[in-house]
Amino acid sequence: MNWTERRATKAAQKLPTNHEEILRNVYLREVYIIRDYAVPAALRINTDQTQLVYQQGTQKTWNELGIKQVSTVGQEEKCAFTLVPSISASGVVLPMQAIFMGTTPRSCPSPNAARYAEAVVLGFQMLPSKSSTYWSTQETMCILVNTIIAPYFERMKADLGLPSTQYAIWKIDCWSVHKSLEFLDWMRLHHPTIIIIFIPGGCT
Repeated sequence: MNWTERRATKAAQKLPTNHEEILRNVYLREVYIIRDYAVPAALRINTDQTQLVYQQGTQKTWNELGIKQVSTVGQEEKCAFTLVPSISASGVVLPMQAIFMGTTPRSCPSPNAARYAEAVVLGFQMLPSKSSTYWSTQETMCILVNTIIAPYFERMKADLGLPSTQYAIWKIDCWSVHKSLEFLDWMRLHHPTIIIIFIPGGCT
């Protein structure tokens, strides 16, 4: 049949042709903000979203020799959730948020699950997306800021003897929810001392 064992493939995300210039500019912007607003490491947070698959499919299959795009079981259709980790430049790992597809808390892990109570005590959040996906939404991002990001900044300001008006930096990627006018306007209204720095698209 002219078949051979093949590894799964997908279209690769390419770096922008001027990525070095883009990254240098975003680096300099962050340097200037740190200098102009005297932002210490403890008040600089990087947050990202990562997909966690419950059961990974295989990365190999049998397919026709020479074919360019190879799919495997579990590569496209996934049963997964989104984990939202945050870490400060001073090395503090903040409580994580987990987003599950569904409209009610029944979509999330059971309170009877192993170590569920421990996760709650540590500040971890398990939220339904209230949508047909398990991705972060405007609502879950606002909850993240109100209950994890902003309270951490306020605690650090108090610990460092800094005023509540001290600026902080929050680095996030160019996910459509992050860049939406609705979310940015909400941030400016409710958290004006948090300066958002975007990681350029294709450069994470």
